[in-house]
This record gives sequence, structure tokens and C-alpha cells, in this order.
Amino acid sequence: MKNPILPGFNPDPSIARLSNPPHDDYYIATSTFEWFPGVQIHHSRDLENWRLITRPLTRPSQLNMLGDPDSCGVWAPCLTWSDGLWYLIYTDVKRYGRTSQSGSAGAGTRDMHNYLVTCPRIDGAWSDPVYLNSSGFDPSLFHDDDGRKYLVNMLWDPRPGRNRFAGIVLQEYSVADRKLIGPRHNIFAGTAIGFTEAPHLYKREGWYYLITAEGGTGWGHAVTMARSRQITGPYELHPETYVLTARHRPDVELQRAGHADLVETPDGQVWMAHLCGRPLRNRGRCTLGRETAIQPMVWCEDGWLRTADRQGIPHVEFHSGLPPHPFPRPAVREDFNETELPLDFQWLRSPWPEELFSLTARPGHLRLFGRETVGSVFRQALVARRLQAHCATIATRMEFEPEHFQQQAGLICYYNGAKFHYLHVTHDEQTGPHLRVWTCNPDLPQPDSFTPEIPVPAGVPLELRAEIDFERLRFAWRTPDSDWQWLPQQFDASLLSDEAGPPTNPNFTGAFVGVCCQDLSGTCREADFDWFDYQEREFVP
Repeated sequence: MKNPILPGFNPDPSIARLSNPPHDDYYIATSTFEWFPGVQIHHSRDLENWRLITRPLTRPSQLNMLGDPDSCGVWAPCLTWSDGLWYLIYTDVKRYGRTSQSGSAGAGTRDMHNYLVTCPRIDGAWSDPVYLNSSGFDPSLFHDDDGRKYLVNMLWDPRPGRNRFAGIVLQEYSVADRKLIGPRHNIFAGTAIGFTEAPHLYKREGWYYLITAEGGTGWGHAVTMARSRQITGPYELHPETYVLTARHRPDVELQRAGHADLVETPDGQVWMAHLCGRPLRNRGRCTLGRETAIQPMVWCEDGWLRTADRQGIPHVEFHSGLPPHPFPRPAVREDFNETELPLDFQWLRSPWPEELFSLTARPGHLRLFGRETVGSVFRQALVARRLQAHCATIATRMEFEPEHFQQQAGLICYYNGAKFHYLHVTHDEQTGPHLRVWTCNPDLPQPDSFTPEIPVPAGVPLELRAEIDFERLRFAWRTPDSDWQWLPQQFDASLLSDEAGPPTNPNFTGAFVGVCCQDLSGTCREADFDWFDYQEREFVP
């Protein structure tokens, strides 16, 4: 089997096992940031084959991200099982740094609220949240063997002259009181590479083991380990400090290795799920975002954890040794014949999807109601799915009759409000209905650009198509009874990545492909999509 096990935008994995004789079930929760519903949970029985089964944060009482900036929202969930319940911890980041274009106001200020929800079934209706704290992000819940529970999270310190990543803090959580209790302890200051985050605690043979991520979530990322006889410390560092990293190995295929969590199989084999990225060889950018991989680990004679091959670097090839349990491959075409949105699709921020789209207004179609502009942090009628391969074909059939230039709809390749390619239909007083591509590229002095107008017939469905091959993107269109007409331009797909644009911006997600609709006249002009194709493929020169 090959890594990543969760391709495409699936970062910050938290892994857990539930024994369910005659088999064991494994689950991984990953971050969803500004995409709704919140938190992806994948399921496996062999650690090799995984399928998306649920997103637990589905109600306004659990998550409302209206106004959350790009790459904010749900960060770093932690999934654990204890006392007959699933516990899910997550952060909702409401503010990230600067409040003005000059960068002078609140550069280090963040608002990040940590919550806990529970459920007896992984795919059930999860509880309303318990508020925990707002002291930092990446919260994790540890269940000690004496029945007590502890929350650990990184501590954010915005004071001038301070290390903003101010260490890992620990505080007891009371199930009865539904809140944190007792003193807060700073148990680990981190190492020289800094950016100490993503803590998880474990207990083994009388030792408390702490795993953190350090070095930032880019090329310097690493997994650090420390241990202590007492939960409050002091914690001693691993002899090699970093258990897993590619920071000094630009030759390995999986880069950005960090943000890890551990799981143990019934026979005692330890596996580390971790974040990774696969940079494009020509551009060095990770268009598929931060993905999830897994590595075999061993406890050594000195009581420390290491990779099974002792190299401490991520590998693509692995074999779990568990009985194979594959899942059916998803269909290429989604016909929108159900009354609920297919699980692979999400939308942005709003817990009120009925304002944005409907699958019942016109059965067999996804109807989008024209709302705010591409890039709005409030109500965007944009429905999309992850790009999960470097080469893919995407297509859709759309019916849309714009009356003026403030109404637009079409096919979009989207990273965030500052990075996208949008093949859309709109209307102009001189040209009438027409098609063009709007590109937003933050690498350029003038980020917005438009291709020339292409007149299209009114009252006729249009099929729109995108072909992605690594850093190359092309668009085409046709009426149902005509051949594909390719736009002459070639577009840069690599801008749909964390690495494109100013490095000071928050860029932590990945590329999506989908459909959207805008109407600034206030009439909510609808666009109907009959089907949506997504097909991964080999590179075609």
C-alpha cells in the first residue's frame, strides 16, 4: 500500500481504534478549516483502505464560521474513545493576526475557541459543544488510567518580545462539571526549531509520553517526543529529539512530515498517522494540500519510540499486515439524485445551507442560489469537493440564464478567496451571455485577470470541463450536441496551494473543484447543475 492514506486536503490527523469483535475499527479525524460541515472522519479495518464516513459538526449550535477568515475555522481535531463515548475536541479559529492591510494592528492577536463534543456512535448525532478555553490551538484530551482526564493545548502568547508558541499547557477536565478545573501547568517549552504545537499524551509502563509538532507546518515540520514519570513534568527529550521528519531530506517524496498521533493494533504494533505534503516536481508546491500518511513504529529497548526502520523519515510504501478490507471505489459521476449533498462535497462557513443550495427545488439537480462574491467570508453559494490526485478530469452540466454582469455561475478550481480559476457564464450589455475565466493569482502585482469573452447561446445547457495535469490547467466548454471547445489559454494550477502568495498569509488547506453562483442584484438567480464528474487519471502528455 502507498501513502498518503488520505490523499488531498486531510491535515492534522488524530487516529483511534475501537475494538468491535470479531474485528477492530480504526478512525482518523482531520481538520476542515472554513469548510462546512466540520471535521472529516475516515474509517478503516486494515489501516490501508479508508473511506469517509461522517462529518460530526453539522448544526449551528456546534459550529458557525460566518466571518471566519480563510484558513481559519476548524483546526486540529482530537478523537478519542473512553467510558462508552467518543470524545471530539476541536478549535474554531475566529481571527488570525493582522486586522489592517498595513499589518500594524493586532499582528499577533488570535481568537481561537476550543470545544468538546461527544457521541456514543461515531456516525451518530453528536452533542452540543462544551466550551473549554481560548488559550491556544491544537487541543487534545488524554484519558488517564485512574479515570481522570486532562486537556493539553499549545499556548499562544501575543505579547511583544515573547515566543508566541509559548509551550504546551495541561489542565484537568471534569466530566461532572463539564469544564476545566485546577491549575494550568506549562509542561513543555519545545525545542530550538520552535512552533511547538499539536500535543498528544500517552501512557506506557509508568511513563507519560508527549508528542508535539514543531518547525512549522511547511518544509521544516517535525514530530518531537518527550517523556516524564509525572504528568505535570519535567519532560525529558527523546535522544534523537525528532521522531519523524523530512526537514533535512529534500529527496524523499513525502515532505512536511509532522503533526502526528499514535494507535496500537491488538498485537502491539504501533502506527503513527501524520501530516505530509507531496510537492509538484516542477514547481515545488503542494496543490493537494496537507495530506495524511501512516508509518510503522517500534518501542525500543531504551523505552523510546522510533520508526520501524530507525531512519526517522516518512516512506511511501508500507504494509499493515492486517487482513485486507477494501471499500468500493466511488463513482465518477454524481447525478444529484438524493435529497442530501453527497458526502464528498462541502460548502463554505455557513451552518444554514438552505440559503445557498437545494437538492429538492429541482429533483435530480443541485440548485445554487446566487449569493455573494467568490471570496466572501459570509454567504458564498459554492459547493465543491477535494482535488485528491495530481491529474484529474472535472466536468459538469449547467443551466443558467444571467440577465446582467452581476450574475455569474460556473465551474471553479478553488483554494481560497485569493487563489482560484473560475470558468463562468455571465451577461454583458454588448456581448449578451458569454463565458470567460476569472483568475485570482496573488503572485502577480495585479492578481485579478480575465480571458476574452466567448459568446454562448442562451436557453441551452452548457457543459464545462477542467483538465488538471500537475501544474497545468485547461478549460473547455460545449453544448450537449457539440464537441468540446478548448480555451486557448493554459492556466497555472500550482497557485491552488499553500505555497502560492505572500508567506505571511494563512495558507493551510488545499485545492477544491466544484460549482458556484453569484448574484449581487439581490434576486438570488439560480443555477442548476445536472451532474458533476470527477475522475482521477494518469498523466496524458
